[in-house]
Amino acid sequence: MEEKKEENVQNFKAVQNPHTYKNVYKNETVQKSKVGFGKSILLPFFSGVVGCAVVLGSCFGIPSIRSKILEGNSATSNSSSQSPSTGYVSQTSLSNYSDTSVYAANKVLPSIVGINVEYNVNSLMSMFGRQTQTSTAKATGSGIIISDDGYILTNNHIVATTSSESYYQVSEATKITVTLFNDETEYEAKIIGTDEQTDLAVIKIEKTGLSKAEFADSDDLKVGEFAMAVGNPLGMQSSITCGVVSAINREVTDSDGKKFTLIQTDAAINSGNSGGALVNSEGKVIGINTLKLSGTGIEGMGFAIPINSTTDITSQLIQYSKVKRPYIGISGMDLTEQTAKANKLVVGIYVKSVDDFSAAEKAGIKIGDVIVEAEGKKITKMDELNEIKNAHQIGDEIKVKINRDGQEKELTITLGEQP
Repeated sequence: MEEKKEENVQNFKAVQNPHTYKNVYKNETVQKSKVGFGKSILLPFFSGVVGCAVVLGSCFGIPSIRSKILEGNSATSNSSSQSPSTGYVSQTSLSNYSDTSVYAANKVLPSIVGINVEYNVNSLMSMFGRQTQTSTAKATGSGIIISDDGYILTNNHIVATTSSESYYQVSEATKITVTLFNDETEYEAKIIGTDEQTDLAVIKIEKTGLSKAEFADSDDLKVGEFAMAVGNPLGMQSSITCGVVSAINREVTDSDGKKFTLIQTDAAINSGNSGGALVNSEGKVIGINTLKLSGTGIEGMGFAIPINSTTDITSQLIQYSKVKRPYIGISGMDLTEQTAKANKLVVGIYVKSVDDFSAAEKAGIKIGDVIVEAEGKKITKMDELNEIKNAHQIGDEIKVKINRDGQEKELTITLGEQP
């Protein structure tokens, strides 16, 4: 009986303390899991850390491996990092841009000169009767050395500009001097040749051993390329400004009505920059700085003559002191449909005048003729006729079709030399 009673008491305790049993079981399980985590996770982890430390220490002990690791880290830190989720650039290095500017400046600056020009200005005064007072005016510009024996390319409007108004008259340049890079000596220059149509001129100083500028191929320019303007703005010798090529083949009309096809840039161009160089990232000349737009609301719009279009002009200026161009010898007026209909004419170019002894006169063109076609192409503007003419050489023949009194007639013009 006692044994049964004791057995019943143990059974009772087992039933009355289920939580005690469970707690003990759980504690044993936790202890076992802790031991398993240490063996399976922590021990391999720390072993890996120790292993990596040993490997890195060995690598950094070997100079070639250490330098490659450091170069890789440097390249990573200097490059732009971009977040794939946002697209924002978080870090940008300007070291490459700075190096480009420094290289281009060092390459081209020895080839850029400052130009100082003196003029005579005759002022007309009428306060005490009509009197003339003569004074001297000065102007500054820039130029590009194109040969080591002293030939310099610049703008025509710097060295050969004359103007006349009702109250003053500006003469041609009376004195031109040139200042070289890192040389305060003023070298007197003479004009070799000028061309008003392209606004180009060549001058020369008597000095040898000069640093000739290197030209790039301006036909290969792309919008967005690096561009540096170099020159003598406001008399400040050897100044540079940086930007990009904003546009190519931009048609611009200057204050005198002359049309140019130019490179547009946002590199700052100021008074005195004219005649200086626009260069690329290699320090090679891509253009001749010549124009800028100014006024309220206008900023960063400068223009340069493409260097490829100057090479033939430059060689002719040096050889002939002028540019030889093909010549027809007429003045004309563009006829729109409205104007033509009002005057009982056809659309084309109305011939207003014919120069004596000109190619046009020899070909039989008369005042009142309407030129409607040239070289098989319909034309309605003088610009179109000039474009066709300028694509030919002196002595070439071009065929034109005219309308005279309602009848069409084909004539052959042998292009002469522009006087």
